[in-house]
Amino acid sequence: MDKTITLLTFNERSKGTLMETLDIEYIAIGEDYLTAKMPVNSSVHQPYGQLHGGATAALAESVGSAASNFFIDNDLQFVNGIQLSINHIKSKREGVVFATARNIHKGRTTHLWEVRVVDEENTLISIAKMTNIVLSIPKK
Repeated sequence: MDKTITLLTFNERSKGTLMETLDIEYIAIGEDYLTAKMPVNSSVHQPYGQLHGGATAALAESVGSAASNFFIDNDLQFVNGIQLSINHIKSKREGVVFATARNIHKGRTTHLWEVRVVDEENTLISIAKMTNIVLSIPKK
């Protein structure tokens, strides 16, 4: 796996999507993880000036979904998220958050991920569990 090409591919796929709207960028990849970052500013705030839980959930789901692509045949299969559970531990007003997905279960038809969202000081902001289903691309 060429890590640079994989990260470029994930970031290219994000153009014109919610990930681009939220300024999510995939930044690190390893044998057992994928990490993305998202800036925290007024564009992802709720009315009280804090990071919106929905934006955090979108970050977690984006990273968990993208990570499942490591385990599928992208020519024949695709991944859909079917369950996301997230707990918000600490608020954040500005800066950057980082979401790292690590695989818990890699089955033939489902993948389970833990996604930890931390800030620049590695303080836990949110923690999520995500389940993806692996589906076949319909034949044309």
